[in-house]
Amino acid sequence: MSARAVARLELKRLAVRPFAWTLAALALAFLAWQFLQLLDGFLKVQTRLAAQADAPGYTDLVAVPLLAAAAQLLLVATPLLTMHALAGERRARTLPLLFACGQSPRAIVLGKYLGVLPWLAGILLLAAAMPLALAPATHLDGGKFAAALLGVALLTATLAAIGVACSAYASHPALAAAAAFALTLALWAIDAGARAQGVDNGAINYLAMATHVQPLLRGLVASVDLLYFALAIALALALATHRLAAERVRG
Repeated sequence: MSARAVARLELKRLAVRPFAWTLAALALAFLAWQFLQLLDGFLKVQTRLAAQADAPGYTDLVAVPLLAAAAQLLLVATPLLTMHALAGERRARTLPLLFACGQSPRAIVLGKYLGVLPWLAGILLLAAAMPLALAPATHLDGGKFAAALLGVALLTATLAAIGVACSAYASHPALAAAAAFALTLALWAIDAGARAQGVDNGAINYLAMATHVQPLLRGLVASVDLLYFALAIALALALATHRLAAERVRG
């Protein structure tokens, strides 16, 4: 068994869980409602905006705000999808079976992580398809939209890695979900707290997810933001691997 096999197994498990389908359906229903609300607001002010120079358009008022709403929604949905990744195996006492197959902790963690990513990517792509469906009839800024989509995709990948890491340390899926949600919420809001104290260019601001997502939502792609997400994903998966390796040694 390899990381690819673990990923396929995890994806199949998600596919047969009513909870995963229900969560995806609720998420997409909320985003569809949000899209219609944003579109209705845009249509009401479109005439006035047409008479203004450099006025915000469809991209700024509909497409990007929808992706921002998807990012906030995934802050809640991702911990719920990843909570069973390893904590569920531990609770069902099937984790030793993966070790018995000769599977390394690294392969297990990577497989679990890769298994949940397609599910999250499907939700994100369907959300992105909503504003894209009207692209032929509007003036969609493809570059800004692509940058915003990249930002939300990187955020989602990071949230999934944090969720898998929390699941590796938790004894129960509910505890994994609570820990992942609390951690991601702290990382998201820590920048606002720092700015309230007058700190706007320190290390604590760099740790905040919002600091690196917001520029991408504005269409600005910087290497420092890409590096942040890469390091966060690598650190979360490394911690999860270390936890499984210690558990395998203890037997």
